Amino acid sequence: MNINMRPERIEELAVMLTRQRSVTETIEEQLVTEKVAHFFQGLDYYKEHPEDLITVLAPEDPWGRKSVISILRGKKDPSNKKTVILIGHTDTVGISDYGELKDFAHLPYELTEKLRDRKEQLPPEVQADLDSGDYLFGRGIFDMKAGNAIIMSLMEEIEKDLENFSGNIIYCAVCDEEANSIGMRSCVPKLVELRENNQLKYTALINTDYMTSEYPGDLNKYVYVGTVGKLMPSFYVVGKETHVGEAFKGLDPNQIIAELTKRINLNTDLCDVVEGEVTLPPMSLKQQDLKPEYSVQTAKTAHAFYNFATHYSTPDMVLEKMRGVATSAFAEVLKNINDQYAKYCALTERSYESIPFKVSVMTYNELYAAVREEKGKELDELLETNRQKWLMDESIDDRDYALKEVEWLQMMWTNQEPVIIVYFTPPYYPHIYVEGKTNQEKQLLEAVKEAVDTTETDYQLVYKKFFPYISDLSYAAAPKEVDAVEALKQNMPGFGVKYSLPLEDMQKLQLPVVDIGPFGKDSHKFTERLEKNYSFNVAPVLVQKTVMNLLK
Repeated sequence: MNINMRPERIEELAVMLTRQRSVTETIEEQLVTEKVAHFFQGLDYYKEHPEDLITVLAPEDPWGRKSVISILRGKKDPSNKKTVILIGHTDTVGISDYGELKDFAHLPYELTEKLRDRKEQLPPEVQADLDSGDYLFGRGIFDMKAGNAIIMSLMEEIEKDLENFSGNIIYCAVCDEEANSIGMRSCVPKLVELRENNQLKYTALINTDYMTSEYPGDLNKYVYVGTVGKLMPSFYVVGKETHVGEAFKGLDPNQIIAELTKRINLNTDLCDVVEGEVTLPPMSLKQQDLKPEYSVQTAKTAHAFYNFATHYSTPDMVLEKMRGVATSAFAEVLKNINDQYAKYCALTERSYESIPFKVSVMTYNELYAAVREEKGKELDELLETNRQKWLMDESIDDRDYALKEVEWLQMMWTNQEPVIIVYFTPPYYPHIYVEGKTNQEKQLLEAVKEAVDTTETDYQLVYKKFFPYISDLSYAAAPKEVDAVEALKQNMPGFGVKYSLPLEDMQKLQLPVVDIGPFGKDSHKFTERLEKNYSFNVAPVLVQKTVMNLLK
C-alpha cells in the first residue's frame, strides 16, 4: 500500500490544532477535541461508519471534558484483527509565561514573527533557531499537537485506500495529560471493551509525544521503546508541640521533614538503573508544616511528598525503601537533638537526661490497622462520612484528599506520640520495560528496528529503553505482582474513592509501548518550538513504517 504523508499537510493540521487554545483543566479542552472529531467526521469512512468515532467523557469532570477514539478498519483482509493503538494528548500547559504575548501564544506564525521583533532579548540558542527559519513557536505545537497531526495525517492517507489496507488502527485523542491523565484513564476501559467486543488483536501502543535533546550539544534523535514510571512517596510527620521557650521539651516535625528531604532530594543512590539507562533521582514536590495559625507554639505535624521515577521499582519496593529512609532520618534527628541538648545543658550547667522520644515509622495501612483495632467498624462508618464531605468540596484535589485521610486517621488514634506515616500520594504512573520476553514485545522491537533501519535520513537515530517524561504511555500496562498492587492500593489514601485508576483494565491491556515523536525544544517554556524538518518529514515516516510493520 502506497501512503503519501505530505509534510505541508502535517504542518497544516499541527497549526490548526495549535490555533485552538486548550489549556488543561479549562473548558477550552472541549473545543480542540471537537476539532479532532470534526476532522474525522469529514472523512468518507466515518460518514459510512459513525459508530467508529467514539466520544469518551471524563467522569464527573467540572469542565465537561472528553476524549475521542477513532477506529479505522482495513478492508483488504477482514479476518486480520491485528490492531495498533496510537495516542496523543490534546491539552497544553498554561500561557501565563508568555506575558504580554499571551494572546499570540497559540498562533505559531504570528508568534514566531513577534519573537523576531524582540530577538535580542532571547537566549542565544533561541535567537539562532529563529534566524534559521527551521522552527515554529507556540504553546502546544511541540507538546504535542504536531504529534497528533502526524497520526491524523496518517489515518487520512490510509482512509483514501482502505481496500488495500489490512488491519486496524485505533487513535485516542485524550484530554488532561498535562494534569491528571483523566482522559487516558477513562479511555483504557473502553479499549478493553473494544478488543473484547470486536475480537481485536492489539499489537502495541504508540505515542507521538515530543522528543528533545537530552543534554547540551546532543544531536541524537530518539525513539523510546518503553516508558518511565512515577510514584509519589509521602510522609506525614507527627512531632510533639511545645512553647518555643521550652524548646527541648518538644519535637519539631519540620526538622524531621528537612532530614527526609536531605536524604531523598536528588539522591542518586535512589535512582533505578536498567540496561545502562538511569532515572532522574527523586525530587521534592511539596513540604510544609500543617500549623494553621501563627503562635509561639511549635508545629505538631508536617508533611512532604516527592517525585520518584522508576524503571524497575514497584510500589512495594519503593514503600520499603522509603520506610528505611524515614527510619534513618528519624534516628538522625533524635541523635542531633540529644547532642544539642547535651551541649546546652553543659553551657547552662544543668544535668542532662536523654530526650524520651523514640523512632516510630509505619505505613498508612499499618496506621489504619492500629486504629481499626481500637475503634472497630465504627471507624469505617466515621471515615465514610468524612469521605463524602471531602468529596463534595471541589477545592480538595487528589493530593489534598490523601493528606486529609492520613491526618484524620492519625488524630483518631489514641497513640499521639511522634511518628512518621509513609504513604503514596496520587497519581501513579507504572513504568513499562520492553525487554523482548513476550511475542508482542519482540514484534514491537522488530517493527521499530526495521522502521529505523529503512528510513534514509541525515539525523542520527538512537534507540532508548524508556521514554524519560511522565506520559499516558504508562496506562497501557500495570504490574501484576500481588504484593506490588496491594502495596499501592492499601497505602494510597483515596484510591478508588477520590482517585480512580483502572488497574485491572491496564493489566488486561498489558501492551508494549513506544514513543516516536516530533523534535523541538523548550517544552513548557514560552520559547517552546518545533523543528520542522524532522517533525514533518522524518518522524511521520518512522510512525507510518512502525504501524505497517506491526500490522503485517
